[in-house]
Amino acid sequence: MKIKIVRRALLPAVLFPLLPVPDAAAADEQTMVVSATPQTVSELDTPSAVSVVNGEDMRQATPRVNLSESLGTVPGLQVQNRQNYAQDLQLSIRGFGSRSTFGVRGIRIYVDGIPATMPDGQGQTSNIDISSVDSIEVLRGPFSALYGNASGGVMNVTTETGQQPTTIEASSYYGSYGSWRYGLKATGAVGDGTHAGDVDYTVSTTRFTTNGYRDHSGARKNLANAKLGVRIDDVSKLTLLLNSVDIKANDPGGLSYSEWRADPQQSPRGDQYNTRKDLKQSQAGLRYERQLSANDDLSVMMYAGERQTTQYQSIPMGPQLNPAHSGGVIDLDRHYQGIDTRWTHRGELLVPVTFTTGLDYENMSEKRKGYQNFVLDNGVPDYGEQGALRRNERNLMWNVDPYLQTQWQLTQKLSLDAGVRYSSVWFDSNDYYIAPKNPDDSGDASYHKWLPAASLKYALTEAWNLYASAGRGFETPTINELSYRPDNQSGLNFGLQPSTNETVEVGSKARIGNGLLTAALFQTDTDNEIVVDSSSGGRTSYKNAGKTRRQGAELSLDQQFGENWKLKAAWTWLDATYRTNVCDDASCNGNRIPGIARNMGYASFGYQPELGWYAGSDIRYLSDIMANDENTAKAPSWTVVGLNTGYKFEFSERWKVDVFGRIDNLFDREYVGSVIVNESNGRYYEPAPGRNYGMGISVAYQFQ
Repeated sequence: MKIKIVRRALLPAVLFPLLPVPDAAAADEQTMVVSATPQTVSELDTPSAVSVVNGEDMRQATPRVNLSESLGTVPGLQVQNRQNYAQDLQLSIRGFGSRSTFGVRGIRIYVDGIPATMPDGQGQTSNIDISSVDSIEVLRGPFSALYGNASGGVMNVTTETGQQPTTIEASSYYGSYGSWRYGLKATGAVGDGTHAGDVDYTVSTTRFTTNGYRDHSGARKNLANAKLGVRIDDVSKLTLLLNSVDIKANDPGGLSYSEWRADPQQSPRGDQYNTRKDLKQSQAGLRYERQLSANDDLSVMMYAGERQTTQYQSIPMGPQLNPAHSGGVIDLDRHYQGIDTRWTHRGELLVPVTFTTGLDYENMSEKRKGYQNFVLDNGVPDYGEQGALRRNERNLMWNVDPYLQTQWQLTQKLSLDAGVRYSSVWFDSNDYYIAPKNPDDSGDASYHKWLPAASLKYALTEAWNLYASAGRGFETPTINELSYRPDNQSGLNFGLQPSTNETVEVGSKARIGNGLLTAALFQTDTDNEIVVDSSSGGRTSYKNAGKTRRQGAELSLDQQFGENWKLKAAWTWLDATYRTNVCDDASCNGNRIPGIARNMGYASFGYQPELGWYAGSDIRYLSDIMANDENTAKAPSWTVVGLNTGYKFEFSERWKVDVFGRIDNLFDREYVGSVIVNESNGRYYEPAPGRNYGMGISVAYQFQ
């Protein structure tokens, strides 16, 4: 029996230049497929390190709360759950992003073509609705540079496109520590999508609440996502995208080693200072796609959004009495918008060639205020209350990036992909808080860089490809990284410079039966790497580290046996070291870069029929992680095992039910889920939960 393994991942316009454009008919039906409007290219044929995770696999017996549940199959991707919904996941690709104390840094994230990464390079995963994800593509390596600032890796999330028949699904999950998620999703279409007036839609809403594994770590999250497509005529389509997220979360903070060993669930500073974060974000996007001719296509993506954040930090009163201190409460109001326009032409210039050229514009305006995190009650500070104003500034950041991507089919077996982007980033700050010993700290900066990338691919056989690629990337300081100076003075850290990196990579991809085996070797050399200088009480300052090197190897296997048995495995070896001294009082030349595991492994095996009983298991391994530049503190290595089982059944042709249960950390391992790099008080450790349980159900009804 021939098994069809197809992963449909409708890449938005923003990722279109990445992919070569062979004849769609050349894609073998046994090959996992990445689709890009209007061309199709297989994951096997992509001349770079790309992994595709299917949305259905992400929802298979999982809570559907965090990306860390289901992205272990991607080599080179380190996803660590902080157990802290005030700070988001800690996510890095080949070590880029590992220094982030909150949110995602160094990686470009897109959701249906709308950047979840701001122009300055800071992003978040909180607005990703796993219930409606169709696929996630993760790009690693030199071609990441073609996405501009802070693109050490690229993650693209595509949500489902509605199809007939109309389906409504209700789902719920209840787990340890009072965790409860429930949601409702509706998908459908009017027409088959090929005629004028045809409409498709996907609407999903989810609510999640938890008491949290640790003390003072409870959270509440409301999330909504909608996608509406309208076929205008035979050659054009318009898609409307809406997204909203509302989070209230306590912040348990980090622990020292002795605190972690004594009681990993405690949160002494969280209780004392009532540390917490409130976040609200809403955004809308509009994508227009038009086939201009048989060989030409136009795509325009426009979006706008706003994001409000209020965060209370664990900073004592004493430091805040310094006139230059910006206080212990952060109040941010951000507005962002952008447009990406591109044109693609397919033709011949001695050999078959495809050109894609475009212009990407993004901007963000930010009102940033700081307040004391206390009020005095008879001379005694009452923490967790907004006090006097200590900071007031308006920040602007924008970028304009023209780019060109080409693909040349030199021979039947040999192809060349080459592209370049000229990335320009501007930053401007106006300081409105001027007081004695706190002068006007207004200023501006701009950064410009050519970002070329190229790759050669050779097809040894129809099922085995080899490739070699190289590229240059760069990473500017984010507004948050500029916010605090390392000398504890007021004003922005304009001494911080962007980092630049050069990456080379060789790889192999082979189809083995009903599976895909990939391997890659890479090396990245970086100048002026931006690293944590110190981190204390929620305030983190940064500095340039000189030279660093990341070199490593990645292996992955996605294999199907028979009709229902599936094996997935991934292994990463990553040696990330300083090549110059970054320590003030000791030589760190040759030390490991903190926050990065040297070895990382994942394997899952399961029996997954369409109906009836199913079961699976997974094992995750992470080697030790250095917590500071001196390499004097580290989080130990760990291995955890998970089990799941469930039952899918139908009653009548319209109703489908899936009931499941799972156990995570089966052997109750005590381990650190993530580290806070260079935390000045030695509170590096964010503990992960012990053995925990959960059960869930989803019920779907199809209208005939």
